[in-house]
Amino acid sequence: MPLDDTIKLNSLGFPKPPSETRVVVAMSGGVDSSVVAAMLKEEGYDVIGVTLQLYDHGAALAKKGACCAGLDIHDARRVAETMGFPHYVLDYENTFREAVIDEFADSYLAGATPVPCIRCNERVKFKDLLETAKDLDADCMATGHYIQRKAGASGAELHCAADANRDQSYFLFSTTPEQLSYLRFPLGHLPSKKETRALAARYGLAIADKPDSQDICFVPNGNYAAVIEKLRPGAAEPGEIVHVDGSVLGTHPGVIHYTIGQRRGLGISGHADPLFVVKLDVDNRRVIVGPREMLATRVIPVREINWLGDEAFDSQPEWHLSVKIRSTRPPQEAIVRPLSKTTAEVELFNPEEGVSPGQACVFYETGGSRILGGGWIWKG
Repeated sequence: MPLDDTIKLNSLGFPKPPSETRVVVAMSGGVDSSVVAAMLKEEGYDVIGVTLQLYDHGAALAKKGACCAGLDIHDARRVAETMGFPHYVLDYENTFREAVIDEFADSYLAGATPVPCIRCNERVKFKDLLETAKDLDADCMATGHYIQRKAGASGAELHCAADANRDQSYFLFSTTPEQLSYLRFPLGHLPSKKETRALAARYGLAIADKPDSQDICFVPNGNYAAVIEKLRPGAAEPGEIVHVDGSVLGTHPGVIHYTIGQRRGLGISGHADPLFVVKLDVDNRRVIVGPREMLATRVIPVREINWLGDEAFDSQPEWHLSVKIRSTRPPQEAIVRPLSKTTAEVELFNPEEGVSPGQACVFYETGGSRILGGGWIWKG
Protein backbone atom coordinates (compact mmCIF):
# COMPACT_ATOMS: atom_id res chain seq x y z
CA MET A 1 0.00 0.00 0.00
CA PRO A 2 1.24 3.52 -0.69
CA LEU A 3 2.19 5.58 2.35
CA ASP A 4 -0.64 7.84 3.51
CA ASP A 5 0.41 11.43 2.81
CA THR A 6 -1.04 12.47 6.15
CA ILE A 7 1.46 10.33 8.06
CA LYS A 8 4.42 12.50 9.00
CA LEU A 9 7.92 11.12 9.20
CA ASN A 10 9.80 11.69 12.43
CA SER A 11 13.30 13.20 12.47
CA LEU A 12 14.86 9.77 11.85
CA GLY A 13 12.66 9.14 8.83
CA PHE A 14 10.08 6.73 10.26
CA PRO A 15 6.28 7.12 9.88
CA LYS A 16 5.55 6.84 13.60
CA PRO A 17 6.01 8.85 16.80
CA PRO A 18 9.52 9.00 18.32
CA SER A 19 8.22 7.16 21.40
CA GLU A 20 7.50 4.14 19.19
CA THR A 21 10.89 4.32 17.44
CA ARG A 22 13.75 2.45 19.07
CA VAL A 23 17.26 3.66 18.26
CA VAL A 24 20.56 2.20 19.43
CA VAL A 25 23.23 4.88 19.83
CA ALA A 26 26.86 3.82 19.49
CA MET A 27 28.45 5.68 22.41
CA SER A 28 32.23 6.09 22.60
CA GLY A 29 32.10 8.28 25.70
CA GLY A 30 33.02 11.38 23.71
CA VAL A 31 31.06 14.59 23.22
CA ASP A 32 29.68 13.75 19.78
CA SER A 33 27.99 10.42 20.44
CA SER A 34 26.86 11.61 23.88
CA VAL A 35 25.06 14.57 22.31
CA VAL A 36 23.40 12.28 19.76
CA ALA A 37 22.04 10.06 22.54
CA ALA A 38 20.88 13.03 24.63
CA MET A 39 19.31 14.77 21.64
CA LEU A 40 17.32 11.72 20.59
CA LYS A 41 16.22 11.04 24.16
CA GLU A 42 15.00 14.63 24.51
CA GLU A 43 13.06 14.24 21.25
CA GLY A 44 11.23 11.33 22.85
CA TYR A 45 12.86 8.36 21.14
CA ASP A 46 13.26 4.96 22.78
CA VAL A 47 17.05 5.23 23.17
CA ILE A 48 19.45 2.44 24.08
CA GLY A 49 23.12 3.35 24.50
CA VAL A 50 25.78 0.77 23.64
CA THR A 51 29.51 1.14 24.25
CA LEU A 52 32.08 -1.31 22.97
CA GLN A 53 35.02 -2.31 25.11
CA LEU A 54 37.55 -2.77 22.35
CA TYR A 55 40.83 -3.45 24.10
CA ASP A 56 42.33 -4.30 27.48
CA HIS A 57 40.19 -2.63 30.09
CA GLY A 58 42.96 -2.39 32.68
CA ALA A 59 45.34 -0.68 30.28
CA ALA A 60 42.56 1.53 29.00
CA LEU A 61 41.90 3.00 32.42
CA ALA A 62 45.23 4.78 32.29
CA LYS A 63 44.58 6.42 28.93
CA LYS A 64 41.97 9.15 28.88
CA GLY A 65 40.64 10.62 25.67
CA ALA A 66 40.82 7.54 23.45
CA CYS A 67 37.75 6.04 21.86
CA CYS A 68 36.19 3.22 23.88
CA ALA A 69 38.74 3.27 26.71
CA GLY A 70 37.90 2.59 30.37
CA LEU A 71 37.29 6.20 31.46
CA ASP A 72 35.27 6.81 28.32
CA ILE A 73 33.02 3.85 29.13
CA HIS A 74 32.41 5.50 32.50
CA ASP A 75 31.60 8.82 30.79
CA ALA A 76 29.11 7.12 28.46
CA ARG A 77 27.41 5.48 31.42
CA ARG A 78 27.11 8.84 33.20
CA VAL A 79 25.43 10.39 30.16
CA ALA A 80 22.90 7.54 30.10
CA GLU A 81 22.19 8.05 33.81
CA THR A 82 21.79 11.81 33.34
CA MET A 83 19.36 11.45 30.43
CA GLY A 84 17.56 8.37 31.76
CA PHE A 85 18.05 5.64 29.16
CA PRO A 86 19.56 2.13 29.39
CA HIS A 87 23.25 1.67 28.60
CA TYR A 88 25.14 -1.52 27.87
CA VAL A 89 28.86 -2.28 27.57
CA LEU A 90 29.75 -5.10 25.20
CA ASP A 91 33.09 -6.88 25.30
CA TYR A 92 34.43 -6.86 21.74
CA GLU A 93 38.11 -7.23 22.62
CA ASN A 94 38.66 -10.48 20.71
CA THR A 95 36.70 -9.28 17.69
CA PHE A 96 38.59 -5.97 17.64
CA ARG A 97 41.97 -7.65 17.89
CA GLU A 98 41.22 -10.15 15.13
CA ALA A 99 39.46 -7.72 12.78
CA VAL A 100 41.52 -4.58 13.32
CA ILE A 101 44.67 -4.78 15.44
CA ASP A 102 46.20 -7.91 13.90
CA GLU A 103 45.74 -6.59 10.36
CA PHE A 104 47.19 -3.25 11.43
CA ALA A 105 50.34 -4.96 12.70
CA ASP A 106 50.71 -7.25 9.70
CA SER A 107 50.15 -4.38 7.25
CA TYR A 108 52.83 -2.28 8.89
CA LEU A 109 55.26 -5.19 8.81
CA ALA A 110 54.53 -5.53 5.08
CA GLY A 111 55.51 -1.88 4.50
CA ALA A 112 51.97 -0.54 4.16
CA THR A 113 50.36 2.44 5.90
CA PRO A 114 47.07 1.06 7.30
CA VAL A 115 44.08 3.13 8.45
CA PRO A 116 42.62 1.05 11.32
CA CYS A 117 39.74 3.46 12.07
CA ILE A 118 38.19 2.59 8.71
CA ARG A 119 38.48 -1.13 9.39
CA CYS A 120 36.95 -0.63 12.84
CA ASN A 121 33.89 1.08 11.34
CA GLU A 122 33.67 -1.51 8.58
CA ARG A 123 34.25 -4.70 10.54
CA VAL A 124 33.15 -3.92 14.09
CA LYS A 125 30.89 -0.89 14.54
CA PHE A 126 28.91 -1.10 11.30
CA LYS A 127 28.91 -4.89 11.22
CA ASP A 128 28.79 -6.60 14.60
CA LEU A 129 27.37 -3.66 16.56
CA LEU A 130 24.81 -2.99 13.85
CA GLU A 131 23.65 -6.61 14.06
CA THR A 132 23.40 -6.25 17.84
CA ALA A 133 21.18 -3.20 17.32
CA LYS A 134 18.89 -5.30 15.13
CA ASP A 135 18.85 -8.02 17.79
CA LEU A 136 17.61 -5.36 20.21
CA ASP A 137 14.70 -4.68 17.82
CA ALA A 138 15.97 -1.19 17.07
CA ASP A 139 14.57 0.61 14.04
CA CYS A 140 18.00 2.13 13.35
CA MET A 141 21.44 2.79 14.79
CA ALA A 142 22.76 6.34 15.29
CA THR A 143 26.36 7.49 15.65
CA GLY A 144 28.18 10.74 16.34
CA HIS A 145 30.04 10.78 13.02
CA TYR A 146 30.18 14.03 11.08
CA ILE A 147 28.67 12.90 7.80
CA GLN A 148 25.23 13.23 6.23
CA ARG A 149 22.74 10.64 5.05
CA LYS A 150 20.29 11.97 2.49
CA ALA A 151 17.36 10.44 0.63
CA GLY A 152 18.11 9.91 -3.06
CA ALA A 153 16.26 8.63 -6.10
CA SER A 154 17.79 5.16 -5.66
CA GLY A 155 17.87 5.05 -1.86
CA ALA A 156 19.92 6.53 0.95
CA GLU A 157 23.01 8.49 -0.11
CA LEU A 158 26.16 9.37 1.81
CA HIS A 159 27.18 13.05 1.75
CA CYS A 160 29.97 15.09 3.33
CA ALA A 161 29.32 16.89 6.62
CA ALA A 162 28.22 20.52 6.51
CA ASP A 163 31.40 21.42 8.41
CA ALA A 164 34.30 20.54 6.09
CA ASN A 165 36.72 20.74 9.03
CA ARG A 166 34.88 17.94 10.84
CA ASP A 167 33.93 15.81 7.83
CA GLN A 168 34.61 12.09 8.41
CA SER A 169 33.72 10.78 4.96
CA TYR A 170 37.25 9.44 4.40
CA PHE A 171 36.75 7.03 7.30
CA LEU A 172 33.28 5.88 6.26
CA PHE A 173 33.65 5.16 2.53
CA SER A 174 33.26 1.40 3.08
CA THR A 175 29.74 1.78 4.49
CA THR A 176 27.56 -0.46 2.32
CA PRO A 177 24.14 0.53 0.91
CA GLU A 178 22.51 -2.00 3.25
CA GLN A 179 24.25 -0.51 6.30
CA LEU A 180 23.46 3.02 5.15
CA SER A 181 19.75 2.25 5.04
CA TYR A 182 19.90 1.39 8.77
CA LEU A 183 22.30 4.09 10.00
CA ARG A 184 21.59 7.67 11.07
CA PHE A 185 24.06 10.55 11.59
CA PRO A 186 22.26 13.34 13.50
CA LEU A 187 25.28 15.68 13.72
CA GLY A 188 26.24 15.83 10.05
CA HIS A 189 24.26 18.99 9.34
CA LEU A 190 25.75 21.09 12.16
CA PRO A 191 27.92 24.02 11.02
CA SER A 192 30.70 23.41 13.57
CA LYS A 193 31.79 21.49 16.68
CA LYS A 194 30.93 24.61 18.69
CA GLU A 195 27.22 23.81 18.26
CA THR A 196 27.77 20.24 19.45
CA ARG A 197 29.46 21.41 22.66
CA ALA A 198 26.69 23.98 23.19
CA LEU A 199 24.13 21.18 22.98
CA ALA A 200 26.10 19.09 25.47
CA ALA A 201 26.07 22.02 27.90
CA ARG A 202 22.35 22.55 27.35
CA TYR A 203 21.64 18.91 28.18
CA GLY A 204 23.76 19.26 31.33
CA LEU A 205 26.32 16.66 30.26
CA ALA A 206 29.54 16.59 32.28
CA ILE A 207 31.55 15.85 29.13
CA ALA A 208 30.62 19.12 27.38
CA ASP A 209 34.23 20.36 27.49
CA LYS A 210 35.91 16.98 27.07
CA PRO A 211 38.81 17.15 24.55
CA ASP A 212 38.51 15.30 21.25
CA SER A 213 40.47 12.07 20.92
CA GLN A 214 43.48 12.52 18.63
CA ASP A 215 45.26 9.19 18.49
CA ILE A 216 44.24 5.78 17.20
CA CYS A 217 42.70 4.25 20.32
CA PHE A 218 45.26 1.46 20.74
CA VAL A 219 48.28 3.57 19.71
CA PRO A 220 49.26 5.84 22.64
CA ASN A 221 50.85 9.12 21.57
CA GLY A 222 50.93 8.04 17.93
CA ASN A 223 53.89 5.71 18.48
CA TYR A 224 53.04 3.03 15.91
CA ALA A 225 56.42 1.29 16.03
CA ALA A 226 56.19 0.67 19.81
CA VAL A 227 52.78 -0.97 19.36
CA ILE A 228 54.00 -3.16 16.50
CA GLU A 229 57.02 -4.30 18.53
CA LYS A 230 54.70 -5.21 21.39
CA LEU A 231 52.29 -7.10 19.13
CA ARG A 232 55.00 -8.75 17.03
CA PRO A 233 58.13 -9.19 19.19
CA GLY A 234 61.32 -9.16 17.15
CA ALA A 235 59.65 -7.49 14.19
CA ALA A 236 61.94 -4.47 14.17
CA GLU A 237 65.01 -5.92 12.52
CA PRO A 238 67.82 -3.50 11.57
CA GLY A 239 68.82 -2.94 7.97
CA GLU A 240 70.29 -0.49 5.48
CA ILE A 241 69.18 2.94 4.30
CA VAL A 242 69.89 2.92 0.59
CA HIS A 243 69.80 5.73 -1.97
CA VAL A 244 67.89 5.04 -5.20
CA ASP A 245 71.25 5.04 -6.96
CA GLY A 246 72.23 1.97 -4.93
CA SER A 247 74.65 3.60 -2.50
CA VAL A 248 74.31 2.68 1.19
CA LEU A 249 73.89 5.82 3.31
CA GLY A 250 73.45 4.32 6.74
CA THR A 251 71.53 1.84 8.88
CA HIS A 252 68.10 1.84 10.51
CA PRO A 253 66.59 0.08 13.58
CA GLY A 254 63.67 -1.42 11.63
CA VAL A 255 61.52 -0.70 8.58
CA ILE A 256 58.46 -0.25 10.82
CA HIS A 257 59.91 3.07 12.01
CA TYR A 258 59.54 4.61 8.53
CA THR A 259 56.72 5.65 6.20
CA ILE A 260 56.60 6.67 2.55
CA GLY A 261 57.24 10.41 2.21
CA GLN A 262 59.12 10.72 5.52
CA ARG A 263 61.97 13.25 5.57
CA ARG A 264 62.77 13.90 9.22
CA GLY A 265 64.48 11.42 11.52
CA LEU A 266 66.12 9.35 8.79
CA GLY A 267 69.41 9.23 10.65
CA ILE A 268 71.52 10.16 7.65
CA SER A 269 73.49 13.32 6.97
CA GLY A 270 76.07 14.77 4.64
CA HIS A 271 73.90 14.57 1.52
CA ALA A 272 73.61 17.78 -0.51
CA ASP A 273 69.90 17.45 -1.41
CA PRO A 274 66.94 16.70 0.89
CA LEU A 275 66.08 13.00 0.88
CA PHE A 276 62.73 11.32 1.44
CA VAL A 277 61.61 7.73 1.98
CA VAL A 278 60.39 6.68 -1.48
CA LYS A 279 60.06 2.91 -0.93
CA LEU A 280 60.14 0.30 1.83
CA ASP A 281 61.81 -2.94 0.77
CA VAL A 282 60.53 -5.16 3.56
CA ASP A 283 61.93 -8.44 2.22
CA ASN A 284 65.48 -7.09 2.21
CA ARG A 285 64.97 -4.84 5.26
CA ARG A 286 65.89 -1.76 3.25
CA VAL A 287 64.61 1.80 3.47
CA ILE A 288 64.99 3.37 0.03
CA VAL A 289 65.47 7.15 -0.09
CA GLY A 290 65.57 9.60 -2.95
CA PRO A 291 64.70 13.13 -4.11
CA ARG A 292 61.26 14.59 -3.56
CA GLU A 293 60.20 14.28 -7.19
CA MET A 294 60.30 10.49 -6.84
CA LEU A 295 57.36 10.68 -4.42
CA ALA A 296 54.98 11.91 -7.13
CA THR A 297 52.40 9.28 -8.11
CA ARG A 298 49.85 9.68 -10.90
CA VAL A 299 48.38 6.17 -11.38
CA ILE A 300 47.17 4.23 -8.35
CA PRO A 301 45.89 0.62 -8.21
CA VAL A 302 42.84 0.25 -5.94
CA ARG A 303 41.04 -2.89 -4.75
CA GLU A 304 38.27 -3.99 -2.32
CA ILE A 305 36.12 -1.22 -3.78
CA ASN A 306 32.83 -0.39 -2.11
CA TRP A 307 30.65 1.44 -4.65
CA LEU A 308 27.78 3.71 -3.58
CA GLY A 309 26.77 5.04 -7.00
CA ASP A 310 23.34 4.51 -8.55
CA GLU A 311 24.71 2.60 -11.56
CA ALA A 312 26.94 -0.48 -11.36
CA PHE A 313 30.60 0.44 -10.89
CA ASP A 314 31.72 -1.53 -13.95
CA SER A 315 28.85 -0.29 -16.12
CA GLN A 316 31.13 2.28 -17.79
CA PRO A 317 34.76 2.21 -18.87
CA GLU A 318 35.68 5.20 -16.73
CA TRP A 319 34.29 7.63 -14.17
CA HIS A 320 35.34 11.27 -13.85
CA LEU A 321 35.35 11.77 -10.09
CA SER A 322 37.21 13.52 -7.30
CA VAL A 323 39.30 11.34 -5.01
CA LYS A 324 40.93 11.76 -1.63
CA ILE A 325 44.12 9.87 -0.77
CA ARG A 326 44.54 11.29 2.74
CA SER A 327 41.93 12.41 5.23
CA THR A 328 43.66 15.77 5.69
CA ARG A 329 43.81 16.72 2.00
CA PRO A 330 40.95 17.99 -0.18
CA PRO A 331 39.63 15.77 -2.99
CA GLN A 332 41.28 16.21 -6.39
CA GLU A 333 40.05 15.37 -9.86
CA ALA A 334 40.79 11.94 -11.26
CA ILE A 335 39.70 9.33 -13.78
CA VAL A 336 38.65 6.04 -12.19
CA ARG A 337 38.82 3.08 -14.60
CA PRO A 338 37.06 -0.07 -13.34
CA LEU A 339 38.96 -3.31 -13.91
CA SER A 340 36.25 -5.39 -12.23
CA LYS A 341 33.41 -4.82 -9.77
CA THR A 342 35.92 -4.31 -6.94
CA THR A 343 39.20 -3.22 -8.57
CA ALA A 344 40.24 -0.13 -10.50
CA GLU A 345 43.03 2.05 -11.78
CA VAL A 346 42.88 5.64 -10.58
CA GLU A 347 44.65 8.28 -12.66
CA LEU A 348 45.14 11.59 -10.86
CA PHE A 349 45.02 14.83 -12.84
CA ASN A 350 47.82 16.12 -10.60
CA PRO A 351 50.39 13.71 -9.12
CA GLU A 352 50.15 13.15 -5.36
CA GLU A 353 53.17 12.79 -3.09
CA GLY A 354 53.65 10.03 -0.56
CA VAL A 355 51.00 7.60 -1.82
CA SER A 356 51.43 4.33 0.08
CA PRO A 357 49.84 0.87 -0.02
CA GLY A 358 47.33 0.49 2.80
CA GLN A 359 45.87 3.98 2.45
CA ALA A 360 42.29 4.51 1.35
CA CYS A 361 41.29 6.12 -1.94
CA VAL A 362 37.84 7.64 -1.48
CA PHE A 363 35.58 8.61 -4.40
CA TYR A 364 33.49 11.81 -4.47
CA GLU A 365 31.04 13.27 -6.92
CA THR A 366 32.95 16.03 -8.71
CA GLY A 367 31.61 19.41 -7.68
CA GLY A 368 29.17 17.88 -5.19
CA SER A 369 29.02 16.54 -1.66
CA ARG A 370 28.13 12.91 -2.35
CA ILE A 371 30.52 10.10 -1.46
CA LEU A 372 30.51 7.38 -4.11
CA GLY A 373 32.58 4.84 -2.20
CA GLY A 374 36.25 4.00 -2.51
CA GLY A 375 38.82 1.27 -2.03
CA TRP A 376 42.26 0.39 -0.74
CA ILE A 377 45.55 1.30 -2.40
CA TRP A 378 47.87 -1.63 -3.02
CA LYS A 379 51.20 -2.29 -4.67
CA GLY A 380 49.78 -3.62 -7.94
